[in-house]
Formats: sequence, structure tokens, C-alpha cells
Amino acid sequence: MRNQGVGSWPARRARMTPHRTALVHESTTITYGELHHRVTRLAHALRGLGVRRGDRVAYLGLNHPALAETLFAAGAAGAVFVPLNTRLAPPELAFILNDSGADVLIWDTALAETVAGFRDDVEIRHYVEVGTGHIATDVAGKASMSQPYEEMLAGAAAEPIDENVELDEVCMIQYTSGTSGRPKGVMLTHANITWNCYNILLDVDVTQDEISLVSAPMFHTAALNQLFLPTVLKGGTAVLMSRFDPDQAFDLIADQRVTWMFGVTAMFLAMAQSPRWADADLSSVRNLMCGGAPVPESLIRTYQDRGLIFLQGYGLTETSPGALFLRAAESTVKVGSAGTPCFFTDVRVVRPDLTDVGTGEVGEILVQGPNVMAGYWQLPEATSAAVTEDGWLRTGDAATVDDHGYMYVVDRVKDMFISGGENVYPAEVEQVIYQHPAAAECAVIGVADERWGEVGRAVIVVRDGYTTTEAEILDFLAGKLGKYKVPKSVVFVDALPRNAAGKLLKTRLRETHR
Repeated sequence: MRNQGVGSWPARRARMTPHRTALVHESTTITYGELHHRVTRLAHALRGLGVRRGDRVAYLGLNHPALAETLFAAGAAGAVFVPLNTRLAPPELAFILNDSGADVLIWDTALAETVAGFRDDVEIRHYVEVGTGHIATDVAGKASMSQPYEEMLAGAAAEPIDENVELDEVCMIQYTSGTSGRPKGVMLTHANITWNCYNILLDVDVTQDEISLVSAPMFHTAALNQLFLPTVLKGGTAVLMSRFDPDQAFDLIADQRVTWMFGVTAMFLAMAQSPRWADADLSSVRNLMCGGAPVPESLIRTYQDRGLIFLQGYGLTETSPGALFLRAAESTVKVGSAGTPCFFTDVRVVRPDLTDVGTGEVGEILVQGPNVMAGYWQLPEATSAAVTEDGWLRTGDAATVDDHGYMYVVDRVKDMFISGGENVYPAEVEQVIYQHPAAAECAVIGVADERWGEVGRAVIVVRDGYTTTEAEILDFLAGKLGKYKVPKSVVFVDALPRNAAGKLLKTRLRETHR
């Protein structure tokens, strides 16, 4: 094949294991042979809409086979895939669509109100609706109606496509969550994605009979690139959940005999706090993988106490995303660590002058390797600012390194605050708060203080069936942390603000509780 990119994977899988199940979604099952057939037709249909090499094809929708098909079809046609966050507001989506210059938007009919909210503010020429709708093609400001997604596939050509796609070409543009400022489009090449998958296959020992529960949103880099694509590369089965729900997750794990699952901390907390937790059938599960934020040690222990292998790592969109990984053999003895560098990736922790930190010293994480992004879309200055002169990506995350080279992510550098001249990393304080039985979720922020400059404020969600007070929480922390690290106040809330990827929005917390 001339196509060396991700778009060729369904064809390569189909010639090896055409009858194996590739995707399961609700009552739909798709084999690798069928996936290849559908992707080929969609690639032809995209060409029929005028999509050419390098053009951007966007997808807005929940986890669904059409999302996977759009990714592969764009790659088969030499185009670039742009996954969109379904929880963004119409103006935010309009910015991304205009910034990426997407020509085609494939979207889920369930999001009709959202699409209507930005339709007049974008320059998309072709709207392809997945569900009960239609294709709406804008030509010179006039809308003409055509067939829906499935009809478009059925009417497209089926002959093979073998576009000459090189590994160093851009595969997808994934936009950062935009927790501060405008989101930036991270350009990930086919090589970036491929090398990231190699890292995962080495770290998790993915097998051909893997049954992976894809319950986190696939527009997020971890669900797509750490779980779904490695599963496809290995020839396993991806079980797609449209939205995460603890009860449905338990049902699917038992019914589909799920062997591997990725989730963010909030998802694993929800499952562990469910009334079904104690009796849930998790006997098929070989590996659980968590990322996206520091994981409370108490949560890791909860899963390990059930005899489950709970893996965690560290990465970001710019690294496709894997950078560090704590493998199964070390998962019980290095609890709380993000692990050591992935096989094909190098990681350093450095001081502000870019010299390596000593043992236990906090510094910024730098990453280098073939999985590191090609740059930010149309932002050369931002790209230059993010990469050192000798080619290391500056992550903005803080960590320490122990005597054996294991790294512990402390916090975002920007989330650190200084109290009385001392650096306070909120994640360290949060880990201790999670040891209190009443704390279901928590976050610590810095707030202004006349004497100390800044002091900590803990924002806590109380676990169902428990009660607590500010005084009780502060008494609990006394003696477990240095005095300057103990928050001076506690606020109780019903829920913490998170984005669609499950990441805590500390910017919003600081605005609300400063």
C-alpha cells in the first residue's frame, strides 16, 4: 500500500482478520471487513464533496461508529480529521471550525440545537448528519437537501482507495481544552499516532482478543489514541459507549466481557462510589487505565483491593498523548507515581534554567520523542514558545523524581501558588484531603491573603451519606502537611466544574471561589 497512515489501518486489518469484531455500539456490531468497506465508501463520498489532500474534516458527536469511520476515511483520502468537543458552546465550536478551516462537518442529529447555534457563524460548505437527518450543502448561500450519512455511504463507490499518505503528514488536529485562553489546534501526524500506539502496546501488553470499553469521549486524546486506536491496531474489539454511566459501564463489562478500560479520575470515582461496586462482575477485566489528572492514592487502593490491575500514566494532547507510564509490575509498589518514560519517549524534569532536578525536587516536565506534536495549527510563535532550542516540549506540568527514576506529577505549574514565600502544589494537598472518608471530590486553589500573599482554599464535594464541617476537615489535615500547605478555608459544593474530558476547571473554580 502507498498509504502508510492511520487511514490505511482498516484495510490492513481487513486483510488479516476480516471476520473479527471491530466495533460494538448498542445493538450494532461491525467486523473489520465491514469497517474497511464502510470507510472506503465514506472516503469516496468525501471526495465527492470536494475533499482533497490536506483538507480538514470535522466531526461533532458522541462516541459512535461514524466517528471512527470519519477518522479513518479522512486518512484514507489524505485529509485531516478534526474531532470536536460536544460540550463546547456554539461560539467556541464556531471558533474551532473557522480556525481549522474545516470544509466538511459530520455531526450527530442529537446535537441539532448546537449546530443551529453556530451555523450562521462558520464557513462550512458541507454538513453531513448522522442519524435521521440529511446532508445540507451550502452553495453560494443557498441550502440544498440530500441523503443522510448512511445513504451517502450506500451510494458511494466501493473500489479501493490507496492515496499516497506519508507518516509525517498531519493525521488530526486536536484542540486543547481551552481552560485558559483560546484553544490551540495540536497537529498530530500519522507517525505521532503510530509511535504512541507502539508505546501502549509495549506498556499494556494489548492482545488480539482485547475487548476495550471506550467510555470516555473519543474527541479526547486519551480515549481515542490511548485506547481505541491501539485496540484497532492489535485487532481487538472496541465497545463504544455514547456517554459514560456507571451502571451501563458495569453492565457492558459483564455482558461484553470487557478486558481493558480507560477512564479519568471522576469516572473511576463514580464507579467505586456506586451501590453496585461491591457486587459488580469485573472478572473479565485485565487492565484499568487512568489518566488526565493526578489520581488519589485512596482511589487506586480501592481498585487494587478488588484484585484489579490499576494502571496510570501521564501525557497531554501534544504528546499524542503518552509520555510516562506505570506498568503492571510496579503498579502496587509505586502507587501514586506516573511511572517512567514510555519506550520510544524521553522525559526530563528540570529547573527554570533547564538543568535536571535532584531527587525529590519539583521541576517542570519536558518531553521529546516521535510522538510529540508537529506543532500548533497556524501558531508558529506558540509552537516556538512550547519547544526548547534543543527540541524538548515544555509541558507546564510539575513533577518530582525518586531515586529509581519514577516520576510523580505534582500539579500544573500554573496552579501552584506561593504562600509566605513557600510553593504550594494543590494536588499534594488534595491527595491528603481524599483520605478523609467524607471527601468524594476535592480541589484546592490559592486565594489572596493580606498576610501571606496567598493561602489555600479547599473546595469539597461531600460523599453521599456523610456529613462534615470546615473545622473537621482542617483538624484532619493538621499534622499531615506543613502548616503553610494546610488550607485556611473550606467550601462545600454539589459538584466540581469539569470539561468534557473530565479535567477539573480550576480557572472556573478560582473565578467562583476566590
